[in-house]
Amino acid sequence: MKTFDAIVIGAGQAGPALAGRLSAAGQTVAIIERKHLGGTCVNTGCMPTKALVASARAAQVARRAADYGVVLPGPVGVDMARVRARAHKVTMDARHGLEAWVGGMKGCELIRGQARFVGPHEIEVNGQRLTAPQIFINVGGRAVVPDMPGVHDVTTLNNTTILELETVPRHLVVVGGSYIGLEFAQMHRRFGAQVTVVEKGPRLVSREDPEVSDAIRAILEGEGITVRTDAACISFKPHADGVEVGVDCTSGEPSVAGSHVLLAVGRRPNTDDLGLEAAGLAADARGYIQVDDELRTSVEGVWALGDCNGKGAFTHTSWNDFEIVAANLLDGDPRRVSDRIDTYALYIDPPLGRCGMTETAARAAGHNIRIGKRPMTRVGRAVEKGETQGFMKVVVDADTDAILGAAILGVEGDEAIHAILDTMAAKQPYTTLQRTMHIHPTVSELIPTVLGDLA
Repeated sequence: MKTFDAIVIGAGQAGPALAGRLSAAGQTVAIIERKHLGGTCVNTGCMPTKALVASARAAQVARRAADYGVVLPGPVGVDMARVRARAHKVTMDARHGLEAWVGGMKGCELIRGQARFVGPHEIEVNGQRLTAPQIFINVGGRAVVPDMPGVHDVTTLNNTTILELETVPRHLVVVGGSYIGLEFAQMHRRFGAQVTVVEKGPRLVSREDPEVSDAIRAILEGEGITVRTDAACISFKPHADGVEVGVDCTSGEPSVAGSHVLLAVGRRPNTDDLGLEAAGLAADARGYIQVDDELRTSVEGVWALGDCNGKGAFTHTSWNDFEIVAANLLDGDPRRVSDRIDTYALYIDPPLGRCGMTETAARAAGHNIRIGKRPMTRVGRAVEKGETQGFMKVVVDADTDAILGAAILGVEGDEAIHAILDTMAAKQPYTTLQRTMHIHPTVSELIPTVLGDLA
């Protein structure tokens, strides 16, 4: 039995940062990772996918060169092997930097292997047993394989394996019309693939307001992506061209044949092989470890951070989990999960930046609301850049003047949304932001104007 002050299971966003804080405080720390440091974000999520999005955007801008008075000598081509190599380098640079940082932590031991609880504070890895009074679980999640007819009879891709493609698919069928699926759909369309998106529900990205979903669909269809919603009974079977996907939609052909199929229908936590029962750790029916507002589990001295706790599925929520735990344990600062405002982005182009409540959610919660909205065609910066798709929308409580939420679907929307997010976090009324002078010409400068047009 080897004893530490703390054991961190998993080296995603929260794990290494927490190990750094604990070791800097003089504690002995073991950090256990069975595969790659950096978790989903570095290896199969944000970093490689956003690198691919950047390559896809470069191709799209080049195709529009004539719109800007730029003349290219010939048609735009995409070297998919070089595209993949660039994304892979982004990942490897980040992973190696993280390995060097963790390796240099005084008092921290990195252990490669599969961790499994054999008791509330006892971990087995590589046949060795470790114990610590503090254990932090940061094991992340993985793609779900849906229980759909024929899915195991064909070859499919997920968000990890699609990153390995070195040729452009002839026809990519994306099953799942939400955030991950739509990002891959647009990028591969821009790389030159025929793309069909199949969504079981009546509209794309169903958690958004209908007008946002409709605008996203229009953007994608405008680039030649076929969208099939109301796919009542999705199924799979081999086809001469690759895979036949049955969609059984209310209109259109009952099936579509693709050379490649991407499954993008959700994720599940990596908790099924952790031995949660041996530790007495409570989890819900989907495997998410149950935690309180300070991320403490049902077992004293054990915390769960990141995707495995069901409190958020983003890199920024995992990092915020680290900040919450470190603040409570080391800084005497009582931070809570319930303090944070829901915020995220969809990285199609143009991107969607979101924070707080949708209009639909605000009305359902009983708020008396006012809405401010402006199309990107009336945003000078968007007009100057020739990128006028989308709109801005802000939801305000009519009784308190508090901003309840916002959506900015448009160029630089993922950055401009932070002006609204920060105002909400500061618990300031919308008038504070409305009266703030912004830089011209920017996308953000139109937010005060939108707030001045509340109705």
